[in-house]
Amino acid sequence: MIGIANLMVEAAPTGPQRYSGRYTSRPEALARVRSDVALYLTTWGLDGPVLYDAQAVATELVANAIRHTRTRQIGMSVTRTRDDTVRITVTDNSRKPPMPAAELGDSIAESGRGLLIVDALAQDWGSKIVITGKRVWADLAAGTAE
Repeated sequence: MIGIANLMVEAAPTGPQRYSGRYTSRPEALARVRSDVALYLTTWGLDGPVLYDAQAVATELVANAIRHTRTRQIGMSVTRTRDDTVRITVTDNSRKPPMPAAELGDSIAESGRGLLIVDALAQDWGSKIVITGKRVWADLAAGTAE
């Protein structure tokens, strides 16, 4: 565990193609999320567009958990599920499913577009209600680094 300015972060490999970490529910954690995603993907030889897309998706999902839940610690895992897919999963303690701004019916809202970004970048994404809250996941086409 690393303690940095009240950011208690645990990030460790949990297998050759999976990493997971826990982040405090504070906006300052988002920089660490981006850094961890970059570390994980480059370890697997992935860079370029998939790296930037994965950082954006992870940041949006964690930011949503920070903003819309009362979760004290947010979980995130990054998994290379197949040779061509990277899955980002974020867990929090809210049982309320995420809703993109378009589903909320507010076309002039100043926020709430994060899931629309996730939808644009991911091959597929969704959420699952679990006993402890929910998991929101997104799959990205990985390809391979050149």
